[in-house]
Amino acid sequence: MKPVKTVKYEKMPVNIYDSNEALGVAAADALAEILRSTITERGEASIIVATGNSQLSFMKALQAKQDIAWDKVTVFHMDEYLGISDRHPASLRRYTRERLTDVVHPRIFYGIKGDAEDIKAELARYTSLLTEYEPVACVLGIGENGHLAFDDPPADFDTDKTIHVVTLAETTREQQVSEGHFATLDEVPREAITLTVPALLKPPHVLVVVPEARKASAVKATLEGPVTPDCPASILRTLEHTKLYLDQDSASLLQHSG
Repeated sequence: MKPVKTVKYEKMPVNIYDSNEALGVAAADALAEILRSTITERGEASIIVATGNSQLSFMKALQAKQDIAWDKVTVFHMDEYLGISDRHPASLRRYTRERLTDVVHPRIFYGIKGDAEDIKAELARYTSLLTEYEPVACVLGIGENGHLAFDDPPADFDTDKTIHVVTLAETTREQQVSEGHFATLDEVPREAITLTVPALLKPPHVLVVVPEARKASAVKATLEGPVTPDCPASILRTLEHTKLYLDQDSASLLQHSG
C-alpha cells in the first residue's frame, strides 16, 4: 500500500495515506514483513502491540496475514488498567485477544495482569518476559494528549524501568469515555500499569499507527512542536528506527500535509 505522501521529521519518516483503512493495511504489511524476516532468521519473533480505537484498522488488516507463521510469534501488549480483570469489557488484555490473538493464534500471548494480587511481582514478571523474548517490533499509537501507551505528560524519557504503575491524566481518562470503553468518567480507573517510554522504544522496529482527525493536534505537537516530556510522542522523531503512519485526517494540521 503506497502512501500519498512521505515526509521526514528529523530522523523519522512519516507516511500519509488516503484513509484509515489504507494506513492500517500499510502498517500491517510492514509488520508482516518484519515478522517473516525475523522468523526466517531466528526461528521465532516477539512483538508488542497497542490497543484502542485507533488500532482497529491495523488489527483488522493484521488478522488477514495468514502467511505469517503465527505459531512462532509471541505477543505482548503495553498497558492495562489497574484492578481490572481480563473479563471486563474495557480490559486491554481482552481487546488484544478479541482483536488479534484469538483470531491468528500466536505461540503465546503474555498479558499484563492489572488485577494481580501482588503488583510488584507482576511488574517483575513482565520485565523478565520482555528481557527474555526481546521483541523485534513495537506497534504504538499516540494519545490525544501526546501520550505513548499510558505514559502521560510529563513522561520520563530516561527511566531504567521497563514497566511501572502510573496515575492516568484526566485527558486520558476522558479519552477512554469518548472512545466508548467506559460509560462515565467515574468508571475509568485512575491508575494503570504501562510499559515505560524507553521500553516501548527499545525494539529495533517501532511502527506508530495514528489515524483520525481527533489525533491531528497531537500529531502536530509531536512533529512540529518541541521535543519535550510534555508531549511524550515528540521523542519519536529523534529516533531512526521509528516510522509514523498517518491518514489525511490525522495529518491535516501539518505544514507538509498538502
